[in-house]
Amino acid sequence: MSGSKITIVDYGAGNLNSVKKAFDYLGADVVVTTQPATIAAADKIVMPGVGHFSALGALDNSGLRDAVLQGANTGKPLLGICLGMQWLFEGSDEAPQFAGAGIFAGRCRQFPSSVKSPHVGWNSLTLREGSCLLRNVAPESFVYYTHSFYAPVVAATTAATEYGTGFSAVVERENIFGVQFHPEKSWTVGLLILKNFCDL
Repeated sequence: MSGSKITIVDYGAGNLNSVKKAFDYLGADVVVTTQPATIAAADKIVMPGVGHFSALGALDNSGLRDAVLQGANTGKPLLGICLGMQWLFEGSDEAPQFAGAGIFAGRCRQFPSSVKSPHVGWNSLTLREGSCLLRNVAPESFVYYTHSFYAPVVAATTAATEYGTGFSAVVERENIFGVQFHPEKSWTVGLLILKNFCDL
């Protein structure tokens, strides 16, 4: 395991303990923080999140948004998980008044009425070649989801999933990564993905 310090951003949107436990299991040097200065000192940044897109508004008045984006702009690996991945896009119809980071083009939309929402449970990944985050992940591997809104498939999509429509399961561009599913709940596949992030 690499000696990098990984900082998990706590902006009040849950699921921090299970994400931290997964990194702890892998032997990573990981800390959970609400402090921009701690993020600035990190080698890698993780943006988790479960719940409503409006929860991301807490980033804006705390200095956390600027700290995360400054870190990403200097080349630090950034991993968004679930809501944290949706934040990497321009925004979400779930809370149009809150802007995303705009790193990837497009908005998050609600699943079509033809399928049950939220999308909860195991679903498979259709992989594209050349992904760092998905190194050694087998094609059609299953991962665990729980979400009502989805990010579009874009040029940076390295894995997609089908549920009423195709959506981005994994995005990556240079040092920016996002996963819509919960790797900390996706057993060996999820741990492999988190290990790949640790090893970047």
